[in-house]
Amino acid sequence: MKRILVLGSTGSIGLQTLDLVRSQPGAFEVIGLAACSSWRALLEQAREFRPARVALSDEEAADALRPHLPAETELLCGPEALERLVRESRFETCVHGVVGAAGLGPSVAVLEAGRTLALANKESLVVAGRHLMELAREHDATLVPVDSEHSAIFQCLRGESIGRVRRILLTASGGPFRQLSPQDMAEVTPEMALRHPNWDMGPRITVGSATLMNKALEVIEVHHLFGLGPERIEVVIHPQSIVHSMVEFVDGSVVAQMGPPDMRGPIHYALHHPDRRSADLKGFDLDLFRRLDFSAPDPARFPALELGFRCIEEGADAGSVLNAADEVAVAAFLERAIPFPAIPRINALVLDQRPGLASSLDDLLESDARARKLARREIAALSV
Repeated sequence: MKRILVLGSTGSIGLQTLDLVRSQPGAFEVIGLAACSSWRALLEQAREFRPARVALSDEEAADALRPHLPAETELLCGPEALERLVRESRFETCVHGVVGAAGLGPSVAVLEAGRTLALANKESLVVAGRHLMELAREHDATLVPVDSEHSAIFQCLRGESIGRVRRILLTASGGPFRQLSPQDMAEVTPEMALRHPNWDMGPRITVGSATLMNKALEVIEVHHLFGLGPERIEVVIHPQSIVHSMVEFVDGSVVAQMGPPDMRGPIHYALHHPDRRSADLKGFDLDLFRRLDFSAPDPARFPALELGFRCIEEGADAGSVLNAADEVAVAAFLERAIPFPAIPRINALVLDQRPGLASSLDDLLESDARARKLARREIAALSV
């Protein structure tokens, strides 16, 4: 059995990962589970999978969980709990579904251990992509992307040289507002933004899909994962979410990875990498695949998208700053403190004020903290 860790086990990626584990008895041993504060859900998982260790970042939640845990399961808690879980566990693959820049530390720990990192935490690459790719090479670790788009590119490039690639075509559904006028964007509510037409995701990613900021961050991920400049990355709107992304090669051939919009597909691929195992997942469906539409994104409707390309051009701490500002701005929107169009405006304003630090991970984390303060200041100024 392959031994796995699941970080963010009570979130969307974690729950779907554990569904796949249940569907393949004997294939995996869950030796560690981790969450932020959802101790009741983590307790149910611990009772079912009997891992050697569980971790909770929130110490109050850990205190509530402690008396109920199975005797054989060790509890790690506190801000460094997830990194301790990685360093103290013997595993082959870690599925990393934690949301936010807080996921960077565990990503570093997995790569330093020389293991396979099945990465759904996009913020790790956005904040410190160059560092992570260097760590993977240095420690002979494997980084397998779990985001559907990056998993698609990863699969299309299998056995191919990156030098044969003319461009990457990164698909975006366009979210629920792809036909909404820029003027009407001001009336968007959190409830409207959280109703994604195709995917079931967490709130931050769902809002990011509505602004296309999520796609801006994915552009940065493509740059780091595959070593491509911005001129070789293009975003196309594909509302059906069947074509997860495409690679155009130098001879004009275009290879696409397709499938129903179901995150279990890329998770399953990452769990079994480098093998490809059977799964009870839907493939070609005539009704789903009957019509495939593509269009260029409207920059007036989606000004956030340009920020991803800007971050590649500027380098240094630009990705760290953009991600931090967006985390704060999205939280403010969900709390109804700012209107929907203010999210990309605040992100751009904070990016304009970035310090340009980038020589170390500590510098990037310092830029992250500073960007959060600047974003809160911009939000407070909007509220006056």
